[in-house]
Amino acid sequence: MKSMTCKQLGGACDKKFSANTFEEIAEASKKHGMEMYQIGDKEHIEAMAKMQELMKSPEVMNEWFENKRNEFLKLDEDK
Repeated sequence: MKSMTCKQLGGACDKKFSANTFEEIAEASKKHGMEMYQIGDKEHIEAMAKMQELMKSPEVMNEWFENKRNEFLKLDEDK
């Protein structure tokens, strides 16, 4: 199992997510982002706006996603 923070995944806080795959950690981060959006957390909403800008270009978004996946793969397993 490996861990990344909300900030490492493009978010706004230090909440830690742990998962066995990058897809699992990305899903946990997405769920957290939606929860923060629903409660109106300003910092997370701003981070989401930046992600939406990336999403306007599929190539840029895919590159960002692959960079984060590679970052995850390079992490040591949690102890």
